[in-house]
Amino acid sequence: MPVTLQQIEEGISALIVSRPQVRNALDWQAMDDFAAAVKRAHDDKSLRALIVTGEGDVFIAGGDLKALHGSSTVEDGWLLSRKMTNALNHLEALPCPVIAAINGPARGGGGEIALACDLRVVAADANLGFVQVTLGLIPGWGGGQRLLRLVGYSRALELLLTGRILNAQEMLAIGLANQVAPAGEAYLQAVELARTIGANPPEAVMANKRLLRAGITMSSTTAAAHEQSEFPALWASDAHQQAVKNWFQRRNVKP
Repeated sequence: MPVTLQQIEEGISALIVSRPQVRNALDWQAMDDFAAAVKRAHDDKSLRALIVTGEGDVFIAGGDLKALHGSSTVEDGWLLSRKMTNALNHLEALPCPVIAAINGPARGGGGEIALACDLRVVAADANLGFVQVTLGLIPGWGGGQRLLRLVGYSRALELLLTGRILNAQEMLAIGLANQVAPAGEAYLQAVELARTIGANPPEAVMANKRLLRAGITMSSTTAAAHEQSEFPALWASDAHQQAVKNWFQRRNVKP
């Protein structure tokens, strides 16, 4: 299978693109498999974190141009955009955090996949480029809007207009990376990040993701009201009550 969903341990799974012969670029079948893997992740109610990565020393090289260019009509362009836009919107909508383990070069659509994840762990020798403009294109899978939200208009426009390749430290400096891992260790560090997140009460983790997503998709007033509405049930939850009890016990303080 060119794209698989594999359980790493309880509550943590990895979506892995495995087409190393073409630097993990996606053809039509791989796109369908990617969407199907995301759907399976949605169906797994025990999932606490998902890691997205590519096999070997490459993240994802975007679309497989050789395989895709047998279909070059406007209608084919719509189909190509729709398939992966829908898949990445569905990935972004997962209730649990999604972590990209960028183990090597991410190009074009591969960068768009990385930006559809909530967090990005980048190997020190990895890099990323929105190179679509060099092929006479724009991002086709929603990456332009995600890049704009992450780095702002002027910087996003520069990256899209030049196709400049960013190294790991540059990605960290402008907010496209959350952590930089030693070369060859992006996946391992992403798993550790997933474990750290997964150690917290899942209802609180998912509520934190929901309230920030609300800030992207709603007006500021509506998002603030949504955030406030999340708090009362968590305050009364068993997880919060037990956590407070443990806090007092560790400090040998009576509530």
